[in-house]
Amino acid sequence: MKLNVGIVGGAGYTGGELIRLLLRHPHAALSFIQSRSNAGKEVSSVHHDLFGDTDMKFSADALADADVVFLCAGHGEGRKFLAQYAFSEKTRVIDLSQDFRLAETSLLDNRKFVYGLPELKKEEIRQARNIANPGCFATAIQLSLLPLADAGLLEEVHTTGITGSTGAGQSLSASSHFSWRANNIQAYKTLTHQHLKEIGETLAGMGAQPEIYFVPWRGDFTRGIFTSSMMHCEKPLEELVSLYSNYYHDQPFTHLSRQEIFLKQVVNTNKCLIHLEKVGSKLVVHSAIDNLLKGASGQAVQNMNLMFGLDECAGLNLKATGF
Repeated sequence: MKLNVGIVGGAGYTGGELIRLLLRHPHAALSFIQSRSNAGKEVSSVHHDLFGDTDMKFSADALADADVVFLCAGHGEGRKFLAQYAFSEKTRVIDLSQDFRLAETSLLDNRKFVYGLPELKKEEIRQARNIANPGCFATAIQLSLLPLADAGLLEEVHTTGITGSTGAGQSLSASSHFSWRANNIQAYKTLTHQHLKEIGETLAGMGAQPEIYFVPWRGDFTRGIFTSSMMHCEKPLEELVSLYSNYYHDQPFTHLSRQEIFLKQVVNTNKCLIHLEKVGSKLVVHSAIDNLLKGASGQAVQNMNLMFGLDECAGLNLKATGF
């Protein structure tokens, strides 16, 4: 089985990661890679590491009859593109922006978007024709909290999380320059990060409505997310370890570690690693993901695999960078 796959907005970080994954996917054939600003250019002239891997060029338009299209346009642009461009009824859409993640924004004409967090909504994703891919911080934080929410153990949560420079996208800004990022760190969007809305909606759907106080940080590295969530919990640590192990036992990419976790274990993979620590009645749940893979393009391919009845891990058996 070969799927005809298209990418809209293929020149950015998430688009580039999708190209890398799909060129090596056993069941995918890239039919177009759209980019208005780079139309006519060779893909490898923008994503230089792909030189020798593909001779494809960016197109100005999309093909209407693709089996699945990934929307990698900026926030607000995916909705505009779908409103202006008529794909065939058979074409399934996976959007990587925040345009369709909330219930109130999940419908566009006859397209209904399912929130694509596989560890929670695998059966819905298998039946879906349109997917709203979760945000990167939202993925890391939700995966660290789902077992507690499912068990009715979530109380007030205080979370810190640090992300690499690729989390801000490819457009230049004052805080994305090397001279600013190197040997530097900064808190941003304190208590107001946009991913809090989708996290809250997910947890509310599980019957949990904790207050989540989230302080994100900009880190001086290129990719990866590490979060730490602290809350009150009276359950013994071993009982919580069993809770997490049982919840994720059949999930191929989310794993509980009994040892301390670190970022290099997940960079360049579709994994989420989780580690629990407890002191007295305070529980801390750590999680680590690659923001461009499990937090974006890798999870999008995982969703595609589920939608088309493929092996969930197809094209995603990736190698971490140990040193």
